[in-house]
Amino acid sequence: MGKNIILFHKKYYFICYFSIICNLINQERTSRLVQNILLLQMRLKTINLINYKNFEHQSFEFNQKVNCFVGPNGIGKTNVLDAIYHLSFGKSYFNPISSQNIKHGADFFVVDGRYFKNDKEEKIVVSLKRGEKKVIKRNAKAYERFSDHIGFLPLVIISPADRDLITEGSDLRRKFIDGVISQGNKSYLEHLIKYNRVLVQRNALLKHFASSRTFDLDTIQLYNDQLIELGTQIHLKRQAFTEIFTPIFMKQYESISNYNEMVSLKYKSQLAEQPLEGLLKESMNKDRALQYTTVGIHKDDIEFQIGDYPIKKFGSQGQQKSFLIALKLAQFEVLKTQSGSTPLLLLDDIFDKLDADRVSRIIKMVNDANFGQLFISDTHAERTKKAVQSVHESYEIFQL
Repeated sequence: MGKNIILFHKKYYFICYFSIICNLINQERTSRLVQNILLLQMRLKTINLINYKNFEHQSFEFNQKVNCFVGPNGIGKTNVLDAIYHLSFGKSYFNPISSQNIKHGADFFVVDGRYFKNDKEEKIVVSLKRGEKKVIKRNAKAYERFSDHIGFLPLVIISPADRDLITEGSDLRRKFIDGVISQGNKSYLEHLIKYNRVLVQRNALLKHFASSRTFDLDTIQLYNDQLIELGTQIHLKRQAFTEIFTPIFMKQYESISNYNEMVSLKYKSQLAEQPLEGLLKESMNKDRALQYTTVGIHKDDIEFQIGDYPIKKFGSQGQQKSFLIALKLAQFEVLKTQSGSTPLLLLDDIFDKLDADRVSRIIKMVNDANFGQLFISDTHAERTKKAVQSVHESYEIFQL
């Protein structure tokens, strides 16, 4: 305890002295540097994979700044990044069916990561045995609820799979904003879990009424009241988040595109038209006929636009990829502010389908002092090596 107090005072006096000196040089730069020092330091030191996807047993010791995985397609580069994601979220980014992450022919998998965070070591273990529930442990103590772990190890991944955010339905875009908010807001996550539970129960009741040819308005109203209370709070937080997030996203895209294109995000919700109470009353007959809840925050969406048009239809592959990268870099900035810790950044094969100018600007952006530890996968070893050498940071290249 005494040692920690001494370390705290040393850090405090160093920051004060550093601030005074830097202020004589450049006030704006001082503010940025001091902010970075005050951020909690977090890095992944080692990871150990047992029977995870295509790996039987593989260990990695990471560089504190840049780590690159290179090799041909199908060798397991993305699987390493996914294992790192698994440690932060307790699930795979690419395959939600946990048992399918176990290596073929094996009965279990284990992902073991050792971190350095806030001046102490943290050990996180995610394990799953066929036929049993997944277990997440922090320093040998299992979590009772996985949601308690969310946000402890902030992380952002950028992957070709993100294109589904543009091409697929609204469900994925809702999950994106919910994921960002939830990492920094435990109450929001709790409200979201409760809302979805009540929604399932209300839909089951509507199906029961249809099959039994009965109807009880009082019972429905009990579920309506819960949806109204929870849904209204979720709507307000999504609305507030979008207002903060959008200008950050637009600034990131401008940097990538060199100010050549204009993009925007628009939060669309039925609750913008009228309160959820009125929506539920008006939709009652429709809900009974269709046997599910047709209105609520589970129908929200975010419109992605380039200029005044949907980027899904009018954006080139390069523009769509730039859009998604800007979206994730904005997520990074928000998470860093929310958590007070610099998130890990995972770049999975992001250089493909981008012109050289955009690649160069992205590399310069992630070389900024705002970014911490990076993990990159690429099929072209020379391209990766050239890119990381250009940023003059320490790096490690893992040839798989």
